[in-house]
Amino acid sequence: MTLDIRPTPPDHPQVQALIAELDAYLASLYDPEDVYIVDLAGLMAPSVTFLGAWDGDRLAGCGAVRLLPGEPATDGRPYGEIKRMFVAPARRGARIGEQLLNALEGPLHRRGVDRALLETGPPQVEAIRLYTRCGYVERAAFGGYPHNPAASVFMEKRWKTD
Repeated sequence: MTLDIRPTPPDHPQVQALIAELDAYLASLYDPEDVYIVDLAGLMAPSVTFLGAWDGDRLAGCGAVRLLPGEPATDGRPYGEIKRMFVAPARRGARIGEQLLNALEGPLHRRGVDRALLETGPPQVEAIRLYTRCGYVERAAFGGYPHNPAASVFMEKRWKTD
């Protein structure tokens, strides 16, 4: 398999189908008030990089990173927030999520941003395993998310900038 990870419009029909699958999955795990998604308009914002993982003309996975200004929870440092990470269930196990995550960190490196943060949840064991394998560690809540250990796990990865 030759995977091509590239910028992809979030309103592409295959992206919309994959995100609908993600939304259904999240709805099966969490109460509605515990699901913190970025909608299509948010994904189209200039501060967001949205990537698709393509195997030929088939979308295997997607993810986004949005650049956010510093806040007290990040010591005033700007950060990237990873959102909408999802790999089609039939495509899991091929390290597509790892490749997507690495590609999403690229724009942050290029902008001199030294950290990526994310919110996931305890039921998403595979996601937590992926993030941990990729160097993310647990941290406190950020970005206005409520502290709710039953529904949220907050993670961060930092790196040195030039």
